[in-house]
Amino acid sequence: MPDEMSSLPGPRLGAVRVGGPQPLPAGVRDAADLPRHDGQHPPAASAEPPRRDGPVDAGAVRTAAMVEATAALHEGLGRLCPDTPGPALSAELMGREGVVPSDDADSTQRDRRLHAALISPVRHLLDAGGKRWRAHLMARVLEIYGVSPHHYAELIAACEMGHAGSLMVDDVEDTSPVRRGSPAAHMLFGEATAINAGTAAYFSVDRAIRRCFPGDAELRLAVYETYLANLRATHAGQALDIQGHQREMTAALATGDPEPLLNMLTLTHRLKTGAQVRAVCEIASLAGHATPQQRSALGEFGEAVGLAYQITDDVSDLRGVIHRDRATKRVAEDLHNAKVTFPLAHTVTLLPRDEAESLWRTLQAEPDEGAVRRAARTIDASGAVQRCEEQATALLDQAWTAVRPYLPDSPHTTALAEAATAVVHRTWNT
Repeated sequence: MPDEMSSLPGPRLGAVRVGGPQPLPAGVRDAADLPRHDGQHPPAASAEPPRRDGPVDAGAVRTAAMVEATAALHEGLGRLCPDTPGPALSAELMGREGVVPSDDADSTQRDRRLHAALISPVRHLLDAGGKRWRAHLMARVLEIYGVSPHHYAELIAACEMGHAGSLMVDDVEDTSPVRRGSPAAHMLFGEATAINAGTAAYFSVDRAIRRCFPGDAELRLAVYETYLANLRATHAGQALDIQGHQREMTAALATGDPEPLLNMLTLTHRLKTGAQVRAVCEIASLAGHATPQQRSALGEFGEAVGLAYQITDDVSDLRGVIHRDRATKRVAEDLHNAKVTFPLAHTVTLLPRDEAESLWRTLQAEPDEGAVRRAARTIDASGAVQRCEEQATALLDQAWTAVRPYLPDSPHTTALAEAATAVVHRTWNT
């Protein structure tokens, strides 16, 4: 089953095409040939798009954006998460920047141990693949304000590292054996190391901020505050997710009213998934010197994209997630764990009460593979998947309608909308 929902419409942009990488525009052979910002003084936000000579090739802008973001991401990962140990990396990991590292045999052993414990587990997950769309959204927002992603390569990379860290911890909490088609980090490195390395990955943003904003204390503080506020939110969402929604599901079946359940699910994932994407958009807008109104609007947009993505992710889990012809986790893993998802919650009103109650009892009784697959087919056939698709589409459309007046009329703005559409519709590829 392909990991795709191409039937979903996106934000109303007219004839907008979505998708992943395309051939480089004519005359461009490499990312280095693409136009770049000078990397010294990012321009302040402007209500007007940059002036250009002649007509703008939207396809070329889209392709250039993909190439630039990918190159910046790899550049930043090479600096923050290199595949080899070294004294400078160890100094950063230990919070000892500026301290001259020793260069003896003991320090070499220290470097190897720190790299093995803090970097290798994260690289394992990063090297396994992933769509890396959060990093690309950050790059899209930067480009709206005329800033090359290369100027903030470490910040873009830290966004991806932080997300990888959250997945590593999540896999331990959910006892998930597989991530991105490979053994989950805790299966190779052990639970303690996976938790510690995953948590340490959150602090890669601190390392990136120190590199990207060395001389602007006010901007650095604003980025720190934005990141930490949203990090608190993601942990609050994860707390609600760990507790689960079994009680609300049982109550919804008893009363026939799913609204309290759906409200709690929505809050959980606005915090757990939406806040992470909000941080990406807000930090990029800060780096681009957007106005406070633009920053707020982009943050709301990012949060909505994250929530809409979670809804379609629940649908993908139900059907099985395939990326690049490889299963990234088992079919209906959430149902195996009796986890209440958006499709399952919608069965409260879409199935007859006795059938919905029977379905819920089956999932709570540790069903075998066959029973889980039958449950998944029942949920799909009930119309719950279609309702989720419609809900995600409405969220994305409303969010774009709200943010669009705050953004310049430029191909980079359109590129942001296209990227968000592809992410939510599960057609994004890098």
